[in-house]
Amino acid sequence: MSRFTFGSLAGNAALIGALLLGGCGLLPEQIDETAGWSAQKLYSEAKASMSEGGYDQAIKMFEKLEARYPYGRFAQQAQIESAYAYYKSNESALALAAADRFIKLHPNHPNVDYVYYLKGLVNFNEDLGIFAGFSNQDMSERDPRGAREAFDTFNDLVTRFPESRYAEDARQRMQYLVNALASHEVHVARYYYNRGAYIAAANRAQAAITTYPRAPANEEALFLMVKSYDALGMTDLRDDANRVMRKNFPNSVYYSGGPADDRPWWQLW
Repeated sequence: MSRFTFGSLAGNAALIGALLLGGCGLLPEQIDETAGWSAQKLYSEAKASMSEGGYDQAIKMFEKLEARYPYGRFAQQAQIESAYAYYKSNESALALAAADRFIKLHPNHPNVDYVYYLKGLVNFNEDLGIFAGFSNQDMSERDPRGAREAFDTFNDLVTRFPESRYAEDARQRMQYLVNALASHEVHVARYYYNRGAYIAAANRAQAAITTYPRAPANEEALFLMVKSYDALGMTDLRDDANRVMRKNFPNSVYYSGGPADDRPWWQLW
């Protein structure tokens, strides 16, 4: 019977290791089918993927295009399309980063107005989902930062490119955002009022009126100011607020106990 020694064990282990390493070279390498594609070919295939809803695949191709052909119109267009693809993939942070990068690199690009619009749209749609779901949520707990950023971006668009094809839509969205932000402020004022924090309620309602002077929510803002000042015994300020309210909203439903429908204005559509 042969003797089993430590040396033979070590030799066998070395032999097995060598065979395994040698075998690795026999495995087929993964082939990149896009190797050798032109910038136009990569762009066309990425666009085709997007049209079929394959946004992840499109993003990979746009990244390859920009890496292989960093200069020229296809690379620039790929940056725009990547931002849109991230947006459609619900990757808001990446979409905003891509849009900001393009604006910084190409501030004078003929399509930069679209990138501003897309950036505003990302924030707008993200916040729209928040505002649309307020029926069972406390609006005072929400951060309206996204709405403000959307407003600022749309404002940049209409200020810098007033003749842009996207300007009119941006203006309409800005009006919606003004109403939404004003409603947020009034909701917070109502929150304070219901908890007896009358000074905070009056100040928040006053801020809504000052910041968003034409918003529909200002009817309730004035009403909250009247009620808050009355609760504080500040009759002069109460009467001033009441005078302004009756002048601007002579037929206000708040004179007769408030709206019959308790839904806020954005849910009445």
